[in-house]
Amino acid sequence: MSATTCLFCRIIHRELPATVVYEDDDVLAFRDIAPKAPTHLLVIPKRHLDGLQALDGEGAGVMASLFACLVRLARDTGVAHSGYRVVVNHGANGGQTVPHLHLHLLGGRPLTWPPG
Repeated sequence: MSATTCLFCRIIHRELPATVVYEDDDVLAFRDIAPKAPTHLLVIPKRHLDGLQALDGEGAGVMASLFACLVRLARDTGVAHSGYRVVVNHGANGGQTVPHLHLHLLGGRPLTWPPG
């Protein structure tokens, strides 16, 4: 998938609506449109990467930026103290439905295991 047809890239470029909760030069975070918990945010790199396997030599920096944002949002949304789940799906069998690397931040209720 190209960045011009990617759903999340279109959100980054404001071609599609989203409830943005955080943005900087490298990262965008917004509310999931089909939340699975009271707090369900998506944290994505602004650079198009299909998924984990697309991470290159700069992958550590990309992931550090995503996780720094996620930790900040967990604190800002009030789930840091009670606990939260971070999910990264990769590929069809992994449950990835949008081919753009993204982290799910889920919290605000007890989460069970296994997830699915």
